[in-house]
Amino acid sequence: MDERVIRLWAATEAEALGRGGISAVAKATGFDRTRIRTGVREIEEIRRNPPVEEPRAQRVRRPGAGRKARTETDLTLVDDLDALVEPTMRGDPESPLRWTCKSTRRLADELREIGHEVGATKVGELLVEAGYSLQSTRKVLEGKQHPDRNAQFEYLNARGKAFQRKGQPVISVDTKKKELVGDFKNGGREWQPIGDPTLVRVHDFIDKELGKAIPYGVYDVDRNEAWVNVGIDHDTAEFAVESIKRWWKNMGRRAYPEANELLVTADGGGSNNPRTRLWKRELQALANTTGLRITVCHYPPGTSKWNKIEHRLFCHITQNWRGRPLDSVEAIVSLIGNTTTSGGLRVRAALDFNAYEAGIKVPDDVFRDLHIKPHKFHGDWNYTLEVH
Repeated sequence: MDERVIRLWAATEAEALGRGGISAVAKATGFDRTRIRTGVREIEEIRRNPPVEEPRAQRVRRPGAGRKARTETDLTLVDDLDALVEPTMRGDPESPLRWTCKSTRRLADELREIGHEVGATKVGELLVEAGYSLQSTRKVLEGKQHPDRNAQFEYLNARGKAFQRKGQPVISVDTKKKELVGDFKNGGREWQPIGDPTLVRVHDFIDKELGKAIPYGVYDVDRNEAWVNVGIDHDTAEFAVESIKRWWKNMGRRAYPEANELLVTADGGGSNNPRTRLWKRELQALANTTGLRITVCHYPPGTSKWNKIEHRLFCHITQNWRGRPLDSVEAIVSLIGNTTTSGGLRVRAALDFNAYEAGIKVPDDVFRDLHIKPHKFHGDWNYTLEVH
């Protein structure tokens, strides 16, 4: 088959496949899409105006004729493009594109400056051929891992299963990202009438009258339900334990009427930091008030994303209020409380109007009086507060 016959054959196959046929044939054969479209137009023209006599021989380009590929006439083009895209790996670390956006137009401009005659479209084609694609960054690097990281996960998991076998509650706790209250932009999109978007402020400066909301979540691992205490003051250890106390009062004690123990799994930082004396003092007070023997197991450093509350509660709350301005704390509480999932998640939420003083110090003599029993394995991460 000569060039024209091949073109008409490819066009016929594309028509037979229907919608998307040109793309499918181009992918399967390696032909340029323009070449196949030209064949389609030729077939359509033949159908509209069928020849009345034997067609005359048409001029067909001989094999190897036509314009050479840019990479054949410009032998350094691919290497120079590669050096611009990944300067720290294959090129000059002081490349002009080291600190700029690497768009195809910008890359083409840089290539032309060093003598290559190429456009943005060709640059895009060369990048795809070289195995590049448009990508965003991915959060996977956790920094230096603690040598007992996996052992702590195993310990925490074993403790959780032991508590569940005994019918004792296991909760996962953490503070969700603080949210500005007011008509501020919120990530995500929501269906709206065409041309009628919700208008929000240009700048995200805190509104001193409305302030911010601090959602502290308490997630019941076994029952797939949660309590979210929405504070408006400071995210302190006192606020964190008050949130657990409110969960127990409003949900926990009804769900576990026979409970005499409680397992709390928490991150290793923030208001529930294991090194914070106030956190442990308030937990001791909670144990004394409720009669619950409270065991706390912290996740290893740099592993907060593994905390169950993150992917079983907080992500669903974020989805529920996407694309909406959080214009009042009441709206925030309502949106949190109406968060559900197909897996049966139930959430209750309430405002916490209390003021929580920041920077409270616990004296040595008070701390020594706490009934804290460190565990044999990593007592700094795992400990129990006995009822006194």
